Amino acid sequence: MVKIGNTELGEFPLLLAPMEDVSDPPFRAVCKEQGSDLMYTEFISVEGLIRDATKSVQKLDIWDDERPIGIQIFGAEIDSMGRAAEIVEEARPELLDINFGCPVKKVVCKMAGAGILQDIPKMIRLTEKVVKSTKLPVTVKTRLGWDENSLNIVEVAERLQDIGIKALTIHGRTRKQMYKGEADWTLIGDIKNNPRMHIPIFGNGDIDSPQKALAYKESYGVDGIMIGRASIGYPWIFRDIKSYLRDGIVPPPPDIEERVEVARRHLLKSIEWKGEKLGIVEMRRHYTNYFRELPGVKEFRARLVTEMDSQSVLGILDEMKEHYLEMPVSY
Repeated sequence: MVKIGNTELGEFPLLLAPMEDVSDPPFRAVCKEQGSDLMYTEFISVEGLIRDATKSVQKLDIWDDERPIGIQIFGAEIDSMGRAAEIVEEARPELLDINFGCPVKKVVCKMAGAGILQDIPKMIRLTEKVVKSTKLPVTVKTRLGWDENSLNIVEVAERLQDIGIKALTIHGRTRKQMYKGEADWTLIGDIKNNPRMHIPIFGNGDIDSPQKALAYKESYGVDGIMIGRASIGYPWIFRDIKSYLRDGIVPPPPDIEERVEVARRHLLKSIEWKGEKLGIVEMRRHYTNYFRELPGVKEFRARLVTEMDSQSVLGILDEMKEHYLEMPVSY
């Protein structure tokens, strides 16, 4: 049984990665329905939390039916990290996660996210400040190193554990790689097999099929897997992996009725969370992924991303279901 603090996550938990502008409460809801065992908020700027910025504070929203959940923060100032940890604790998540892995320039240039991989001593100080500022279990998500000349994650993992983190997720690329090339899990496996390590180790990067999930589980011995991009438009990835790990069977792909129904629930939750106008607009980025590869879908998609009335959008989804109901769909 994998545990973080007092939270039990099962024998081999599947984690939903924190993804900016993707893993909001409506998206998390549909992933939870399909079997995600632990989810994270979008990453939140500690400076935004301290300033009480609306966008940052809104990301603290947690729905009770999506627990267990972790709130993820990023920042580069030690005092700010400590104050933000206190704010996060008031939101009552199951854990607090620190992002030391985001590779985008606007974060890295502030020495936050993966930028901190250029200064490991400061990374340790930042983490220690957070651990000492909250009663929540603190976890970390990071990368193999800044570049191929600084693959120091094995040592970093030990040091993070020594100052009190309760779990570690590692993306199998350096910051320099961004999301290019193939993720290398070799060092992730080395950390898991390090006799000094006793906290859960989760692997992340390129898991896009049940077969790959099983192969990486067996090859690297990790305690669980974090899934990001493969879940966008296909929350069924969690269901598929669990079925394959349990029974060796991949369920049939969701038919058009199921795809429309999940997209419908996603839309309604988006409206519930952000109001009709913003909820409709923010849902638009998901339609391409939900209905990819459907023949002739371009016309429907064009209507879905321009309509501003919720009943009209729901009507278009119903039209799609009827239109494709008799068509064989392959994903």
